[in-house]
Amino acid sequence: MPSPTPPIAPLLIRFGRLGDMLLQEPLLHLLHRRYGAPCKILTRGLWTASLYAAHPDVGEIRQLRSRHAPLALSPERWRAIAALRRHEGPVYVSEDTNRSLMHIDWLLRFAGVPRARCVFVNDIFGGTGEHWVDQLLRFGQTTPTAFDAAAYPWCEDDLRTSPQLHLDADDRADAEAWVRQRGFAGAPLVLLQPGNWKMLKWVRRRAPDPKFWPPERWVELLRAMRADMPSAHLLLCGSPPELPVLQAIQCEARSAKVEIAAGDLPIRRLLAVMARAHSMVSVDSGPAHMAAAVGCPLVTLYGHYSPRRWSRRSPCASPSVDLGGAPQTNAVSDIAAATVIDAWRSLYLVHARAA
Repeated sequence: MPSPTPPIAPLLIRFGRLGDMLLQEPLLHLLHRRYGAPCKILTRGLWTASLYAAHPDVGEIRQLRSRHAPLALSPERWRAIAALRRHEGPVYVSEDTNRSLMHIDWLLRFAGVPRARCVFVNDIFGGTGEHWVDQLLRFGQTTPTAFDAAAYPWCEDDLRTSPQLHLDADDRADAEAWVRQRGFAGAPLVLLQPGNWKMLKWVRRRAPDPKFWPPERWVELLRAMRADMPSAHLLLCGSPPELPVLQAIQCEARSAKVEIAAGDLPIRRLLAVMARAHSMVSVDSGPAHMAAAVGCPLVTLYGHYSPRRWSRRSPCASPSVDLGGAPQTNAVSDIAAATVIDAWRSLYLVHARAA
């Protein structure tokens, strides 16, 4: 059906990390369908453009490297303010942290954006145990008072409850070339994500990381994987700051087929590798959301955050097992290795039955 009004691009503002930005995808899809034009995004960090490359629901992406630089010394913030002044469509502020909200509020006021053109996710109460995606979809059904809600309708088919990411032929070809170059071709690939972005912060504070699973338990899991799938390549994934932990796990595992990828898997390549992988075991992290979004069978370990709020959802109904999380656990370290092994084997059995 043709739109009853001329298309207008909505703007989504969210200063989130990788997993936070990925969970916005169903909201972006809904807003695109409602307003008839791909969404603009204003965010912080340099991962959103790669995450949403060639995504049909996303148009212009503006990324701020830092929210702390003085305005006079930040040309990118002056450019963001100029873009906000030019923007005539609705503004959806999907930020829920006070510090970021203060910065976003300052940008909007400095750009002269009327409040009547804005709505804020914090005004949409997240019910007890409601998944973050479901709250965002309710948020996307609201309309700023400056716009006529009846002119921008939505239907049930616009509500996509699982994030979906798009891979093209170049992404897949790049991943296949990397797999061959690393010597992983011709055998199943199992991914493991032991670290998360908060790891170094907790180390500096000399406090336990609630998402940290001890290296000896990763080794126990790796040995069980090796026993069940002797031909598989087991790949420890992470960012360069996580390399010492990955190396400690690899050293203790003492297996030639336990490899490390910490620096040679940019986002698009990692997504394509996940799409072809046998399975993944991860702590509660952004890469776990990515794996689910491309259909990789997944086991996720939660600390004090509840899976009811943050569980991984797959658009193709690939198996995903959640372990731990409030109120059962306060930290990932509360989860026994045997529990994770059994959960991963349940993914293995799904593959065996499919074959």
